[in-house]
Amino acid sequence: MSLERIDKILSHAGFGTRKGIKKLLRVSTVTVNGKQISDSAFQVNTDTDKIFIDEQEVFIEKNIYLMMNKPSNTVSANKDGLHRTVFDILDEKYRTPWILENLHLIGRLDIDTEGLLLFTTDGSLTHKITSPKTHFPKTYFVQLAKKISQEEQNTVSQKFKDGLYIPPEGNESEAFLKPAETVWKSSDECLLTITEGKFHQVKRMFRSVNNEVIYLKRLSIGSLHLDENLKPGDYRPLTQTEINTLQTSIF
Repeated sequence: MSLERIDKILSHAGFGTRKGIKKLLRVSTVTVNGKQISDSAFQVNTDTDKIFIDEQEVFIEKNIYLMMNKPSNTVSANKDGLHRTVFDILDEKYRTPWILENLHLIGRLDIDTEGLLLFTTDGSLTHKITSPKTHFPKTYFVQLAKKISQEEQNTVSQKFKDGLYIPPEGNESEAFLKPAETVWKSSDECLLTITEGKFHQVKRMFRSVNNEVIYLKRLSIGSLHLDENLKPGDYRPLTQTEINTLQTSIF
């Protein structure tokens, strides 16, 4: 059984702030399973209870989980004074006060990086995926500026597997990276799997071996893979199976 306060549920559904919900409960007929409710702290079973406002049913939405195929030239942020953000892409239904306050990204992607981006209101899942202790793998498709030979590919792969040192860059300090796995697709394309998320990490990794990343796309987080049917800028809710997979994954 999952219990939540009615003011939180109604705010989440777009009926106003918590303060506004208190007024709504006074001036409107709000019922839970046919019983009129005036207490904003009333606990609702989100699995089974039915809420009506003036005889119109309220859809109870629990935590939100969205998968987006992030397009290039968009910023992974709520607001940006210069560029379009990934939140600007979302429909109006994701702009209720509660959602605007609680919806956030699980990790970020650079402005020119494409691919799998997750939105959620589930703070515990965010902590699980982003915590340095969990080592959630993330796989990227990488295209490089310079083609390299098979021998050079083997050398780069071994350096990444051993745990690479990357020097300081801009405001970012030096770092000793955890082991990463590389699968080469061609002389200038590979799949790279890392288990951490330093600033510009993938680009800095290849820069340290005298190459440049010219295209980068995240393909997976843990066992969750980007839906191939999503075009850049498209998004969809995660299925319950996908949510369960993320919540129960151990790495």
